[in-house]
Amino acid sequence: CTNLNMEQDMTKQKSAAETRRSFFKKAATATAAVATVGVFKTPVYGQTTAPSTGRVIGANDRIVVGFVGLGGQGQFHLREVKKGGDKTNATIGAVCDLWDKRLEQSATEAGNNPKKYKDYRKLLEQKDIDAVLCATVDHWHAKVSMDAMNAGKHIYVEKPMTRYLDEAFEVQDTVKRTGKVFQVGAQACSDAKWHKAAELVQDGLLGKLVLGQGSYMRNNPKGEWNYSIDPDLKSSGIDWNTWMGTKIKTKVDFNPDHFFRWRKYYPYCAGLLGDLFPHRLHPLLLATANPQFPVRVCAIGTKSIHTDRNTPGTPERDVPECISLIAEFPSGYSLIVCSSSVNEQGLPDVIRGHDGTLNIGGNSVSYRPERHMSDEVDPENFRGLVPVEDVGVHEANWFDCIRSGKAPNANIDLAIRTQAVICLGEMSDRLGIACHFDEKARAIKDGAGRKLDPISYGTLKRS
Repeated sequence: CTNLNMEQDMTKQKSAAETRRSFFKKAATATAAVATVGVFKTPVYGQTTAPSTGRVIGANDRIVVGFVGLGGQGQFHLREVKKGGDKTNATIGAVCDLWDKRLEQSATEAGNNPKKYKDYRKLLEQKDIDAVLCATVDHWHAKVSMDAMNAGKHIYVEKPMTRYLDEAFEVQDTVKRTGKVFQVGAQACSDAKWHKAAELVQDGLLGKLVLGQGSYMRNNPKGEWNYSIDPDLKSSGIDWNTWMGTKIKTKVDFNPDHFFRWRKYYPYCAGLLGDLFPHRLHPLLLATANPQFPVRVCAIGTKSIHTDRNTPGTPERDVPECISLIAEFPSGYSLIVCSSSVNEQGLPDVIRGHDGTLNIGGNSVSYRPERHMSDEVDPENFRGLVPVEDVGVHEANWFDCIRSGKAPNANIDLAIRTQAVICLGEMSDRLGIACHFDEKARAIKDGAGRKLDPISYGTLKRS
């Protein structure tokens, strides 16, 4: 009888294990087809917005886009929208830039005689403009985004969402109030592998999330962002005071180095945190299937290689050459992200859970169960996940959501959480503290519980 009972128990355990294995296998494979769709129709989570104002755009209506800011990234977007216009049914209706040369070049590049403006507010008055693509210097992102939405236009704004955290919440409130479709230019959010990762997390294969990691690395011996200075830029051909804006307190007179290499300087940009971190933070948070605000952020930046010395005539950068950040979330999940402009060997993208681990890279996601789950679920490799990171696909997702009213892949709910990590990371590094964050109160405290004002324009020496 004892042997019979033992055999029956073993049979039951084996049957239960096979049932669990079958469940996990089904969960892991059932969503594979979704991750190969060219434009994602439904993100893992959505946003709640007010009813949208402005023209109702039908499925077959052409979307007319205005471009604000036409430097390197802005011109790249202009070409992408033009190239994909037959598929997205979108066209270029207006261009705006403060430098005469860029303005004329962009109008020529558009090829359909768009209206030209140096004042973006005039572009927003153009009745047939449905949507605005903003690729300005970072400290103009918030103002252009909010003005566009208040004028009834949908908005695609390049990363980072804003320069500082206080204005990021203003943008969030404007999105919720106006109901406009808001997309941040972090194109990895339209990469299939991150959506597949989110689906596997949502299906429970990893159990409770423990630790994630990722990086975005470069190595430029002459100093990252030391772009060539066009000798055609003269003070007479640009509205320098408008470019500088009213919020920045550390103002400089007309300066071509600042105009072309602005990512090096704190008044306009957070450096690696503003330029490269968003490319990794947005998808890493998306892949959790339930992005959260951080509760604690610590960051350490260093500047010991001094690559700017290899580019004669340019000042030393304000921002770090290398920075490492760790963020803690309410669930207990921690995320480690680093970025560098002086070494290009990065961390692999990994999400670790109590029951399993995801390795994410290229066009694939691999799942490995933890030892205590190895009898219940097999390892899985998901390959050929397309599209991979692509700006045109990300723009197409924005256009698709303008027509459908759905939340885009890099929508405001994801963007505000990502921006909180970025801004708290900058604050941590520049003040030498750990930043504790209360999302409901939108309040920041140090480790001793003292309330801190978020850094913003004018709060630090270089701002």
